[in-house]
Amino acid sequence: MGFGYRSKIFLLLAQVLLLVVVTLAKTEVQSLSTYSKIISSSSNSSVSSSLRGRKVGRGVGARGRGRGRGIGRGRGLLGCDLYKGRWVVDTSYPLYAASSCPFIDSEFDCLKHGRSDTQYLKYAWKPDTCNLPRFDGLDLLNKWRGKKVMFVGDSLSLNQWESLACLLHASVPDAKTTFLHRDILTSLAFQDYNATIYLYRTPYLVDIVKQSIGRVLRLDSINGGDTWKDMDVLVFNSWHWWTHTGNMQPFDYIQDGSTISKDMDRLAAYYKGMSTWGKWVDLNVNPSKTKVFFQGISPTHYMGKEWGSSSRNCYGELQPVEGSSYPTGLPEAQVVLNKVLSSIKKPVTLLDVTTLSQLRKDAHPSTYGDTGVDCSHWCVPGLPDTWNQLMYASFLN
Repeated sequence: MGFGYRSKIFLLLAQVLLLVVVTLAKTEVQSLSTYSKIISSSSNSSVSSSLRGRKVGRGVGARGRGRGRGIGRGRGLLGCDLYKGRWVVDTSYPLYAASSCPFIDSEFDCLKHGRSDTQYLKYAWKPDTCNLPRFDGLDLLNKWRGKKVMFVGDSLSLNQWESLACLLHASVPDAKTTFLHRDILTSLAFQDYNATIYLYRTPYLVDIVKQSIGRVLRLDSINGGDTWKDMDVLVFNSWHWWTHTGNMQPFDYIQDGSTISKDMDRLAAYYKGMSTWGKWVDLNVNPSKTKVFFQGISPTHYMGKEWGSSSRNCYGELQPVEGSSYPTGLPEAQVVLNKVLSSIKKPVTLLDVTTLSQLRKDAHPSTYGDTGVDCSHWCVPGLPDTWNQLMYASFLN
């Protein structure tokens, strides 16, 4: 076989080899491109559903639709819906002893008032598809080092604030603290971490002002907001006082724009007041500095028929409602609140505690408080510890 013939064969083999290499390279490029799209899609999905404290606002809309409005139903840690689950017995609870916490008001200290059944302290919230991270106060204080956290609202805010104070104190019992209480403002500073948690009492969020005709609830005014502006974390709450009438209500008239009336539909008033709060958030909150929460509607248990009981209220209730849903569904106020939250442009995280709290008919002070039968507030330790666990989980995302 001549040299020229062998050269032709060699050249043909080289061309075939080159063709194979090019084909493999194209296949690899296409494979990498497909993989990149999958990773990108997965990443985007993770971001849009990263927090089912229900993060609302127009930065990332419901289900990650860019600037779409609506309440985003992010699912929490590792794709888990932290708010869908049930109550289970956990003998490692409670997370602290009431006797070791100096920040519990008498009205919430059920053990001090003689409550002998302690099973209500042994329930833990169990999401259906994951575990709720156990509260780590030391970790949270380190995350909040140099920061200011403020709860703004009524006595349900006080309930959660005292629970958080106890949880943090139990985590760092030897830490230096400074406690101050002045009129509507309370503060607890953990000096070693330069972290302070505040409580600002304002049951309506909007203002009550004294005028010549009397005390007027102004649905379009939030002067108290000047105190909230410098915070790193804000946790708002308002509803229970909107239902008070007669001697229980702290105002004489309601002002809606230029209209002053003796009274109006309370759900309508709540919507207008919370809309004013929502506008305050959009005008005053810098999301790069401040994280905003709204505590979902805290339920009451004054009607046993709501959970299928012949009892008049929560008195004598020793166990949660079984399952993961409440027979009467969400209270109307939560529907109104959802509508307000869906209109806010800045990010607001809803601590969606309503349903899981509805299940805890056993967790109120009942007769083990300061006055009467209290089926509005919650024992501490108790249910509000779970609210703070859920808030803590949002800082782990």
